Amino acid sequence: QVQLVESGGGLVQAGGSLRLSCAASTSIFRLNAMAWYRQAPGKQRELVAIISSDGNTNYADSVKGRFTISRDNAKNTVFLQMNGLKPEDTAVYYCNFRSTTVLVSWGQGTQVTVSS
Repeated sequence: QVQLVESGGGLVQAGGSLRLSCAASTSIFRLNAMAWYRQAPGKQRELVAIISSDGNTNYADSVKGRFTISRDNAKNTVFLQMNGLKPEDTAVYYCNFRSTTVLVSWGQGTQVTVSS
């Protein structure tokens, strides 16, 4: 069973930075697009950033210019560098495959809390 393990969250002041990591326990990682999502309390999970298998990226308007998604296919790991954090970025962050054919259960996520 494929597992996704997110890490790197924490408590940071507004304007600060964090780098999230997500390790996938499968070599099919390198063949598929990956994405970061987040879910704030009382809100639906939303898409934050996508990276294709060959490194093309897309971002939600709310994080453009502040967040950077990247991947290391040799380590089956996707990253999210978050700079200029705002209180509204507070959420549990998850990664997953961005695919209609690769269906993987959500991991435990990693909590990001930004204080004002």
